[in-house]
Amino acid sequence: MNNYIKFMEVLGNVKHLKRTGWVLRKVKECETVSGHMYRMAMMSFFLDDCHGLDRTRVMEMSLVHDLAEGIVGDITPYCGVSREEKLLKEFSAMTEIANLLGPNRDKLMALFNEYEEGKTPEARFVKDLDRLDMVMQAFEYEKRDNCPNQLQEFFDSTENKFSHPLVVDIVNAIKKQRESVSATSTGNPSGN
Repeated sequence: MNNYIKFMEVLGNVKHLKRTGWVLRKVKECETVSGHMYRMAMMSFFLDDCHGLDRTRVMEMSLVHDLAEGIVGDITPYCGVSREEKLLKEFSAMTEIANLLGPNRDKLMALFNEYEEGKTPEARFVKDLDRLDMVMQAFEYEKRDNCPNQLQEFFDSTENKFSHPLVVDIVNAIKKQRESVSATSTGNPSGN
């Protein structure tokens, strides 16, 4: 039972851990890592049979992909940590977390590794959802804080990186709405 309590503590950490990218840009009341993973998991309901993807696996992978951050924190490219070091830290943390689950250890590690390797259609779709959530979140903050185009870097960083046609269509729709909001907004010169 102690291991389950430790596992729930890790879940509690991601429940309260604010996403670093938004914190660095001084976005007030920004989302948490678990909020990000939850929306990604819910976006799996975009899928229907014609997409040929395993919705359950997409949902599970979405809920697992950033779980290591409950131990290592939300490491971004701006944190001064190499990609290799980040992967090592996250793999080590994920192993520690998975070991708390006994017989479900292998399932958790398999989902994490599948996402990190990005070789399956489901893993590539989850990566698209990861980026899609970031773009949508940036759009929501710009609208909420009346600061049109102030979070452009989040759109720029994902340009031409979406592969699934459904996600590409959603991103294009977000960009179209964003242009419309920007054209009609009074804007806030402070960006907040």
